Amino acid sequence: MPSQSAYIVAARRTAIGRVGGLHKSRRIEELCAPLVTVALQDSGLEPARIDELIVGNATQGGNPARLIALAAGLPETTPAASIDRQCGSGLDAILAAARAIKLGDAHAVVAGGAEAISMAPWRVAKPRSLQQLPRFLGYEPGAGEERDVPAHVESAEVLAARLGIGRAEQDAYALRSLLKAEQAREHKRFVGEIAPLRANPEEARDQSSVAPDFKDLAQLAPYMAPDGTLTPGNTSSLHDGAAVSVVVSHDVWSSLGKPRGLRLVAHAARGVAPDEEASAPIEAMRNLKARFKGYKDSDIGHIEMSESSAAQAIAVIRALELDEELVNPDGGALARGHPFGAAGSVLVTRLFTRMARGESKGRSLGLATMGVAGGMGLAALFEAV
Repeated sequence: MPSQSAYIVAARRTAIGRVGGLHKSRRIEELCAPLVTVALQDSGLEPARIDELIVGNATQGGNPARLIALAAGLPETTPAASIDRQCGSGLDAILAAARAIKLGDAHAVVAGGAEAISMAPWRVAKPRSLQQLPRFLGYEPGAGEERDVPAHVESAEVLAARLGIGRAEQDAYALRSLLKAEQAREHKRFVGEIAPLRANPEEARDQSSVAPDFKDLAQLAPYMAPDGTLTPGNTSSLHDGAAVSVVVSHDVWSSLGKPRGLRLVAHAARGVAPDEEASAPIEAMRNLKARFKGYKDSDIGHIEMSESSAAQAIAVIRALELDEELVNPDGGALARGHPFGAAGSVLVTRLFTRMARGESKGRSLGLATMGVAGGMGLAALFEAV
């Protein structure tokens, strides 16, 4: 069977909440199932037409996708699968849906990511000897406990030092992200994107790590040494949230009247040394460009990039010579939070909102890219249709 294109015809997300905040009492199915229902209503597809539900998640364990499918009222015959590529899980779920469609194995798939860290179970690491105490884990380490792998903050700190990205530059970038998000809210750019889970205006507003009225980021203490550059103001922290897309084949897209949306053009993944995690998006983007030579930088009208830290975002922009005006035009994870398993699917939802509305500077292509714990990067190229 010849491969066919995969189209995103609907994409929705919850507001992103701080851990212990907006979604503190919601289990993962309570967080994501209503979103599946809303996205299907947007698409015009009945639940019975969905061939599979694929959900990315990093902290829940088990198969939360099945819980979500049943809670969303999908037929019991609808299979469901969960994917864990850490904070790339949500984007990977959408790419898995597209691959199934391209192979002809499915015609309509709901895919995305969900993270309910506030309600996620703790895991106990079994001690290897009687002298060791059990360790409690929020999620599995990205590269295994045998490796002395730095956390993202440490990796980004090393990257910032190597590239000469100082504290002031990072704070300035983070502030721009916060201000862009505030402006987007004022202009109601998230209306139709965020699906409140109940009739509460607060449920349509993201909860940043930093208070929305806090502008003096220079007052915040560094995470590491007193002369460190990464702080709670220029890095994203733990958040709850979900985002899903409805991915369909060309035949289904045509039967729906060819609605405005996105077509997946190409995607790439790339690994780097685990202790160089912060540089992974750079390599993923280079891999995408090497594998798919059918586009030029001038074709790109919108880039959604994870902002797990300002240092990483600045490094990616600098290394790839990106136009910063095209990157996260409504603010990024520094302004709305970084819910691990949902982070990549949030990027796709943002692309869908702006590109389906024709808000990508008149150019036809959009990019989503991110770094992943353990030293991996993902990049995906979409075309507005």
